[in-house]
Amino acid sequence: MNRKISGYNMEFRCFKKRAALLVFIFSFLGSYAQNVNGKPNVILIMADDLGYGDVGFNGNEKIITPYLDAMAKEGVKFTNFYAAAPLCSPTRASVLTGRSPYRQGIFAAHTGGMRPAEKTIPELLKNKGYKTGFFGKWHLGWIEPNKVESRGVYSPPWFHGYEETFATKSAVPTWDPTKTPSFWNGFGSEDDGSWGGSIYLENGVPVTDNLEGDDSRIIMDRAIPFMEKAIAGNEPFFTTIWFHTPHEPVVAGPEYLAKYPDLPIEQRHLYGAITAMDDQIGRLRAFLKVNNIEDNTIIFFCSDNGPSGGLVKKGIASAGPFRGHKHDMWEGGLRVPSLALWPNHFKSGLVTDYQSSTVDYLPTILDILNMSPSKKIPLDGVSLKSVVMGESTSQRTVPIASGFQRLYKDIDLYAFIDGQYKICIPNPGDEMMLFDIKNDPGETKNLASEQPELLKKMEAGLEKVKESWRLSREGKDYQW
Repeated sequence: MNRKISGYNMEFRCFKKRAALLVFIFSFLGSYAQNVNGKPNVILIMADDLGYGDVGFNGNEKIITPYLDAMAKEGVKFTNFYAAAPLCSPTRASVLTGRSPYRQGIFAAHTGGMRPAEKTIPELLKNKGYKTGFFGKWHLGWIEPNKVESRGVYSPPWFHGYEETFATKSAVPTWDPTKTPSFWNGFGSEDDGSWGGSIYLENGVPVTDNLEGDDSRIIMDRAIPFMEKAIAGNEPFFTTIWFHTPHEPVVAGPEYLAKYPDLPIEQRHLYGAITAMDDQIGRLRAFLKVNNIEDNTIIFFCSDNGPSGGLVKKGIASAGPFRGHKHDMWEGGLRVPSLALWPNHFKSGLVTDYQSSTVDYLPTILDILNMSPSKKIPLDGVSLKSVVMGESTSQRTVPIASGFQRLYKDIDLYAFIDGQYKICIPNPGDEMMLFDIKNDPGETKNLASEQPELLKKMEAGLEKVKESWRLSREGKDYQW
């Protein structure tokens, strides 16, 4: 009898161990399936006027950007990434739509607004159950309905798929964004020390609290609670964080100025503001890790265009090895720092020279999420999924076309990049130039007279794209 009981107890203990093991296995498999089959969160981060050479991961040894540098080591770094235009508003339109700003009638800053008919990433993801939030500089139309201005139209982020918003129309000081910096007498400055430019609106209502100190921290203070709510509701989120840094007036607080004691004061402010932004990116990553969603969150980072021309000419900001700056069709105005990170999914430590652009974000995100864009509306971007996954070493077959148009000084500039060659009109009145940007990234030798047939072929390619742009903005893509 005792032997029977002893044997029974032994079998029962073995059963419990096997059952516990099975519970663990099924629990693990369930967790794994949820991670694989669930919807990843997506975060789009963009800096404003950040030069290619003003981050550590692109070789700047003086600037302090440890969190961005870590992302470059852990994720994918693009060395050949282009903004859709050499200035802010057009590029921002391209990010959200996958389409050239010329298709949308957004030719320059302040000169338009995103059309309601455009399909945006937040609209498409919202329809798939994502919570959508926008935080920072919008610059795709007015955000105050009763404030009529001389240029642009009323087209706030909540018209385009965003549920939660904390936004300014355009630039603000990067430290104390409600005050005019003591050294600043440009746009937005007021004699009484207040800021006369853009203001923050939270879900359409002017904000008065928590607007002191570093502007990047002020933005992140609103973005993190939005993501916390989505996590609490077990909902995936799409978060757009568009920093004002380091657009002028660029100001750093005392703590960040102190990090660069040996640099000229203007560079201390520029570098200090960039380091403050980098700290907030580090804060964001720590938040994702604490909430155990780091491996289920995709982060894309880039700048909207090259660095400020005034700061480049003073030797304060840098486009790295490239010629030119913001407002130029040279590489320095278009080629920007860029990263992508999705731990355990994107290839870690990948450095790619694949030619890519801000128009590629929408098709890439949709491809990763197994969603298909509308076949009726032409896109200018391509999916980078196989690139960031490390599955493809082929080069881009779709050319990258850019433009910048303004009545001021009859500006009508273009660039067309097809593989190693680029044609561009750098300045008003210039003839079209041709460069081999693979062997001459500094654009020092114009090949137009040496290779007239190639120039003619690429000009024809650009004209074909421009005609497609024209048809789009005149209504071909939409049913009114």
